[in-house]
Amino acid sequence: MPAVTGKLAAASLALALIAASASTATAQKKYDTGATDTEIKIGNIMPYSGPASAYGIIGRTEAAYFKKINEEGGINGRKINFVSYDDAYSPPKTVEQARKLVESDEVLLVFNSLGTPPNSAIQKYMNSKKVPQLFVATGATKWNDPQNFPWTMGWQPNYQSETQIYAKYILKAMPNAKIGVLYQNDDYGKDYLKGLKDGLGAKAASMIVLEESYETSEPTIDNHIVKLKATGADVFINITTPKFAAQAIKKISEIGWKPTHFLNNVSASVGSVIKPAGFENSQDIISAAYLKDVSDPQWKDDAGMKAFLEFMTKYFPEGDKLDGGTIVGYGVAQTLVEVLKKCGDNLTRENVMKQAASLKDFRTEVLLPGIKISTGPNDFAPISSLQLMKFKGDKWDLFGEVISADAGG
Repeated sequence: MPAVTGKLAAASLALALIAASASTATAQKKYDTGATDTEIKIGNIMPYSGPASAYGIIGRTEAAYFKKINEEGGINGRKINFVSYDDAYSPPKTVEQARKLVESDEVLLVFNSLGTPPNSAIQKYMNSKKVPQLFVATGATKWNDPQNFPWTMGWQPNYQSETQIYAKYILKAMPNAKIGVLYQNDDYGKDYLKGLKDGLGAKAASMIVLEESYETSEPTIDNHIVKLKATGADVFINITTPKFAAQAIKKISEIGWKPTHFLNNVSASVGSVIKPAGFENSQDIISAAYLKDVSDPQWKDDAGMKAFLEFMTKYFPEGDKLDGGTIVGYGVAQTLVEVLKKCGDNLTRENVMKQAASLKDFRTEVLLPGIKISTGPNDFAPISSLQLMKFKGDKWDLFGEVISADAGG
């Protein structure tokens, strides 16, 4: 009898250990709303219509990229359910769509929503709900504020860093420049303007001859360009979104104004800005880049560019390969996939932010050489380097070194 009892005890112990290990395995999988054994639900808000609709291609590229990931088996066996809504670049509409994604669709996170005013409108809401507002598609400096907004993180280089780089170049190459500035009258435009003034320092007041703002509701900015030319400015800082950037380039040519023209990176797309404005009107424009440009022949044998072009051909054939938005969408989607892979089976919102804030020298295939993605608990600015470029012929030519900007701007 004692032997039987011993066997029973051993069997009971074995069963208990099996049960314990099974419950441990179950416990290792942690999910918040929007994640299951089979799915990760991701929300997104894009201006598919309205004054910034040129950026809608970013959302379409992301949808295509996640389709590719799903066809390849998903992330740790889970398929991405990408829910993307149009807000027409209207902040009240953004608020409506964010609430829908969080409260009705119950997404795990909101990813790469576009625009400074739209994201500003939902930042407090997202943080109060403790839902990641991850890799927002805007370079405003305010996204790098983990102390006050621990659920919001940027992705691209911040606007102030970019115009500080332009300012340094102007001070060195054109110390007596008379600068005219056109900027969008919102947080996005003012952020760029602040960076320019900070970069010029004490000389800002004497060098800037006119700061001209425009509203996104205006059908055309032609009158602003005429006004800027009348000041006699020989340097033009163009802080505009694609529709207005193309208008500005055309109008400058039309009225025979020939300033040294600096165009902000967010409107440097060959496909959506330069081509519509006319290659002949765009010669010698200066901008800054952190991503490879499809039209640049130096990348024709580049493995990363080949992978991007293969992706476009297979998953987004109707997309314009020359549109900078496709490269942005591809690069930022790759970064999110990296974060979600690092999350493993712990798909809580808290862990998503923890992993996003633990990227070390990560490179997507489309970043320029020498530029890497790094974050930390106190550094929510993943990319903080840029390289100057000048438009020549039908493409951008990079020049100078990769310039690192301070993460805080």
